[in-house]
This record gives sequence, structure tokens and C-alpha cells, in this order.
Amino acid sequence: MEQEYDGGGSRELSAPRLRTDTPERAGLDPEELRHLVRGVRALTEGDRPRAPAAVVLAGRGPFVAVEEAAGWAVRYESYDERTDTGVELPPGSWIPARPDTPFDLASLTKLFTAVAAVQQLERGTLGIDAKVAAYLPDFTGAAEHGLTVRHLLTHTSGLRPELPLYDCPTPDARLAMLQAEPPIARPGTAYAYSDLNLLLLQHVLERLTGRGLDVLIRDGITHPLGMTATGFGPCPAAAATEDQRHPWAKADRGMLRGEVHDENAWTLGGVAGHAGLFSTARDLAVFCRTLLAGGSYGPARILGPDFVELLLTPPALGFALDQPWFMGELAGRGAAGHTGFTGTSLVLDRATDTFLVLLTNAVHPRRRDPINAFRAAAGTRVARAVRGLRDR
Repeated sequence: MEQEYDGGGSRELSAPRLRTDTPERAGLDPEELRHLVRGVRALTEGDRPRAPAAVVLAGRGPFVAVEEAAGWAVRYESYDERTDTGVELPPGSWIPARPDTPFDLASLTKLFTAVAAVQQLERGTLGIDAKVAAYLPDFTGAAEHGLTVRHLLTHTSGLRPELPLYDCPTPDARLAMLQAEPPIARPGTAYAYSDLNLLLLQHVLERLTGRGLDVLIRDGITHPLGMTATGFGPCPAAAATEDQRHPWAKADRGMLRGEVHDENAWTLGGVAGHAGLFSTARDLAVFCRTLLAGGSYGPARILGPDFVELLLTPPALGFALDQPWFMGELAGRGAAGHTGFTGTSLVLDRATDTFLVLLTNAVHPRRRDPINAFRAAAGTRVARAVRGLRDR
């Protein structure tokens, strides 16, 4: 049965799965989407591309209107700090990016940890305003300052952005550092983004359920949704990231491919609440579509609509809301999303029922300034694609 997006959802009775179709069928202006693809291709071009590889996927309702890959998932063997250039592999060894290339998601992992936490809220096993100490009495820094689950999910704990866990000699030392860490600002008074919030939340979930975070995300999110390309590493087929060395990085690991880029997630074994997942654009589109559809995708339901509402409405739990610096003109009416340090981002906009996934390896061969201008430009193209067809 053919469908056409009418701005109010599918005409089918059940929540449909994603399908690839024309921009017009999705209610999106094809010319704006052509501009979107050209911009993403430009990101990967030249002798020193801003990102060697990129995959962009955008859609509306149940339709994927554009899914394009550009550049090279693997291009460099190392980084030469003397010339500030990448040392390229022989051209025959370059690996092209494909629409199904997995990428290191970096902080997009936080969204999955947040959903896993909200699933426990829905089941009544976790309290949003419960004290962290009720689950982790041995985390004395959090206990002494009354940190709550809400503080962790809204980045209002007052914890500093990160800890040098990668410098600790043993797992026990890493745990002791995290357990003792106090907030540096009064909890609940201000937003301050911190990886530590999601690391503590990981410990809460694991203590509460007796299962690892990787199992919680697999069994509660990715498996029921059929997201078979999403999981914690190693992921040998992933796009390469960084020639990770001092002084620009926090560890000496050499060129990375298929191992988590984040140094703290790496030292924690690759499974962490703030980073560690690998995924593809299509899998992330399923994740976005599920939340836009109120927590269901096909026959699977990972959250009820009321709890999706809790997740995505101000102040939001884990997600960032209406941030023009990476969402562009999609921001403004409740768009939710996140970015990742490796060059990843996703945005889902409930006001227009649209979603945008941009995956890059912008840290290959070495980390540089974020690609926020490109992220924002992509969001603006999608926003204008909605308005462009409507205004014709």
C-alpha cells in the first residue's frame, strides 16, 4: 500500500517501520536535500578534509528520504605532528565509507544510557528523585552531597566534566576515584555537562538490575528494535578515528579503528555510560523513529508515550533540547538530540516529525575543532526541506 506523509503520521493503523522513499513522499523538498548531500560531500573532499568520511540520513514520518555516504572510512595510517598532516595509507588500502559503515558514536552513547534509565523509571524500580546513595552508598562523594537520579539525567549534579580515570593504575583505583568524587557546584542549581553523570548512572543501573550496561542496552533497546549494527566494541568494520598520542590525546594508543576513542571508556573496558557504542546511520534512524512514534517501532515497544514525553520535554533527560549550535533551524520547537566528540550527531524534531543523523570520523587522523557549523547547516537544510515543500 502506498503512503504519502501528511504531517500527522502514517495512515496505517500500526506504527510502520522505516522505508526508503522519495523526498516528496516524505513531505520534504528534494532541492534542499540535494543541498544537504552536497554539503556533506564537501566535508570529505580535498587534501585535508574536515572529516575523511561522512554518512548522512534524513527523513520524516516513516520515510527515509536521503541516505548518502561520502569519503573514506579509513584513509590515514598515522598523524605527523611535524607537518600537521595525516600520513596517508597507499591509495589501494583506503576503505570507502558506505551507508552501512559503523561509526564510534562517542557521547551519543549517553542517549541510550538515559533511555535504559527511563525504562527503569517506567517499571517503578528506579525513582527520578531518589538519592544516588540509596543505590550506591559506597559512592561517598555523591552521598554526602545528596545527588539524585534527576541530577544525573539533567546534568545538574555539579560534578566536573570528567576525571582522569585513564591515569589510574588499576580498576580498583579507578572505582575509588569515581566513588570519592564530590560535586564542585551545589547540586540542582545550574546545568553543567559532565561525563561523570552518566558514569554514575551506569553504576546505579548495574547495581539495581545486577546486569551490565551493555546487556541492558542490548536487551532493552537494540535487540527489540532490530538494531543489529549497534553495540559496544570492538567493532572491526568501523570507520577509523584517531592516531591517539600525547600531547594532543590523553593516552598513547596509536591509530584506532574499532576500539572506543574516548580514553575513559577505553580504560573502563569499552563499556561506559558516557561513550563506547558503535552504530550505523540506519540503526540510529530506527532509534529516532521509535522516540518520535512514542516509544514503539513495529511490534516492539521500549517505552510508553508518557515516558517518552518525560525523556524529551524540558528539561529533558539525557537529551539536549533546541540547540541551534548543532541543530541549526531545526531548533526552536522542542527538537532533541546530541553530539559526539568523534564527529557524530542526531536530531529528532517532534514538531515536524523529522529526524537527522550525521556520522563522521572528524578525529581521523587527529582531533581538531568540532564540526558544529556543518552540523548546524545540515539541520537547517532539513528544516528548510519541511518548509520548502509546504510553502510551494
